[in-house]
Amino acid sequence: MAESNIISPENLVYEKTSVMTDRILHYCPGCGHGTAHRMLAEAIDELGIQGDTIGVAPVGCSVLAYYYFDVDMQEAAHGRAPAVATGIKRMLPERYVFTYQGDGDLAAIGTAETIHACNRGENILIVFINNGIYGMTGGQMAPTTLPGMKTSTSPRGRDVATMGNPLKITELVAELPGTYFVTRQSVHAPANARKAKRAMKKALEYQKLKKGTCFIEIVSNCPSGWKMTPAQSNKWMEENMFPFYPLGDIKVPEQ
Repeated sequence: MAESNIISPENLVYEKTSVMTDRILHYCPGCGHGTAHRMLAEAIDELGIQGDTIGVAPVGCSVLAYYYFDVDMQEAAHGRAPAVATGIKRMLPERYVFTYQGDGDLAAIGTAETIHACNRGENILIVFINNGIYGMTGGQMAPTTLPGMKTSTSPRGRDVATMGNPLKITELVAELPGTYFVTRQSVHAPANARKAKRAMKKALEYQKLKKGTCFIEIVSNCPSGWKMTPAQSNKWMEENMFPFYPLGDIKVPEQ
């Protein structure tokens, strides 16, 4: 039998980045967190800044991010990642600092920290994963839950009259003078994942310019919380989440 060349360089289609550790991800099958992790890790790797990067992970599904990124990581209290990142960046201004947060963390208990860090123009990257619910604690309604969307605490669907409107936090921070680059992406398909990685690379590079906060929202799915298969959740996301949270750049630097 001829020797197999399946792992020869010309046949290599994927190689694990050294910025991710060998730990097995704890995320549910089909969840977008794993792909978002990989895109951010590859961006750090391709920029050659692994030794100069510091990440901050608060409470939520992303609380164990420090297990997966082979960079200096700091844990933060629930919602307080932008405040912790602010302190790190001010003490170590030449480091590349990012937070990685879910919608319950960033847009609910962490609203004040998010808004004020962006308004001050802290020179950090905020990565915001929006799946429309509290994924880790039981699928409760979040500030980002869509009108009519069923959750464990809105079993008949979100009623705007009594529960308020979903918070479009990304559009909100884009209006603040301290933000420099604000975009909304997804990672549910290869082309979208590549766009998300390009946005992450840009945002990290922009830190060298010291022009303000970069904010990247990743609209993601939650198969477990939504009670769907991964394929069903991606389809539901395309049909329901994207019309309400349209993908694309919202605020870009002036050329």
